[in-house]
Amino acid sequence: MAIKRVLIANRGEIALRIHRACHEMGIETVAVHSTADTDAMHVRLADHAICIGPPPAAESYLNIPNIIAAAEISGADAIHPGYGFLSENARFAEIVESHQIIWIGPKPEHIRTMGDKVEAKRTAARLGLPLVPGSDGPISDAAEAKRIARDIGYPVLIKAASGGGGRGMKVVPSEDQLESLMQQAGSEAKAAFGDATVYMEKYLGDPRHIEFQIFGDGEGNAIHLGERDCSLQRRHQKVLEEAPSPIISAEERTRMGGIVAQAMADMGYRGAGTIEFLWEDGQFYFIEMNTRLQVEHPVTEAITGLDLVREQIRVAEGKGLSLRQEDVEFRGHAIECRINAEDPRTFAPSPGLIKGYHAPGGLAVRVDSGLYAGYRVPPYYDSMIAKLIVWGHSREGAIRRLRRALEEFVIEGGKTTIPLHQQLIENPDFQSGDYTIKWLESWLEDGGMDAPK
Repeated sequence: MAIKRVLIANRGEIALRIHRACHEMGIETVAVHSTADTDAMHVRLADHAICIGPPPAAESYLNIPNIIAAAEISGADAIHPGYGFLSENARFAEIVESHQIIWIGPKPEHIRTMGDKVEAKRTAARLGLPLVPGSDGPISDAAEAKRIARDIGYPVLIKAASGGGGRGMKVVPSEDQLESLMQQAGSEAKAAFGDATVYMEKYLGDPRHIEFQIFGDGEGNAIHLGERDCSLQRRHQKVLEEAPSPIISAEERTRMGGIVAQAMADMGYRGAGTIEFLWEDGQFYFIEMNTRLQVEHPVTEAITGLDLVREQIRVAEGKGLSLRQEDVEFRGHAIECRINAEDPRTFAPSPGLIKGYHAPGGLAVRVDSGLYAGYRVPPYYDSMIAKLIVWGHSREGAIRRLRRALEEFVIEGGKTTIPLHQQLIENPDFQSGDYTIKWLESWLEDGGMDAPK
């Protein structure tokens, strides 16, 4: 079925990103928005706009009845959830489909399976993905937890079965702290996600975070689009991503990509997805799957030339994948910087009026942002206000282009993390690609951008 009108159940740069892809395909868009986003760029550009509630996300972007009502009122025949908010809510996907509206996303049962971290591990094991040693399922009994921990060896990691972002996660260095930290993790998980269920994994000392982009047609066919290195993180939040990873060989990419693509084919997966791994000492360990488009998807687009949102829409229409694995070519290197409305030293949020705005340009420079001079960044949502993506024939060329683009990027009126990225990319460890998931926080603790040059 050809989609004619898409309701975009999101805001900010991703809503604008989806709008652009739709318009290039001749598809009308419906922007839903809170009262805080009345003047947002995606609202201004959409063919139709409907206010669905006040600023709090629970009363607007997470308000399922209002979103469905907006779809029916506007005559939308499909809904794209973007990322965040309701994008990995299986119940929302089911409700959308029950209203005979096309869901531009995975099958609800796959969202549900991969949204439960314990069930995701079981499924990954069944599909042949390599796992971090740990419990086979939830743990609630201290004696059982101690037995498993002795088997796999300390330190161990207690993790929430629902949610992510580091909440409900505790590193346990020794047995005498296991029971109390298990209880703390469960309490945090209950408060954050409404689910106190936790499980255990072997704690990897200093890994990298490597993820593979996959696409499935829902009919048993799937491909991979290579890996992204997302190891530069602060408090489990990604700061800068690049593709391909500086440490993964072409042979490893082919081998591991083949494993994840086959797993998704066996699963009958539909649409875009990301399989996330920790990588240490040449070994991959599955940690989770994101059943949606990722924030960092543009770096994959840059090295493959494939529009991932168009591909999502194509699959949702039942047209299948536009290419086979042998058609996928990886060219050059791409880097993405997440630009946040935050103090680059303290990371305190910095919402407010944008007094001046100039985006960098030139060959192979892309900015995904809804900013403009006169726009007021609201204080109610995530602080990311722009993504800067550059491509180069080599990693060194991409870094040089990124340096130039960051110099051109002007956002006046509030503090942003542009200076942080400028300092980060000058660090010798970054330039050599020698970093792990602990590197950025260690650099910041050592003074980061305030350290002596």
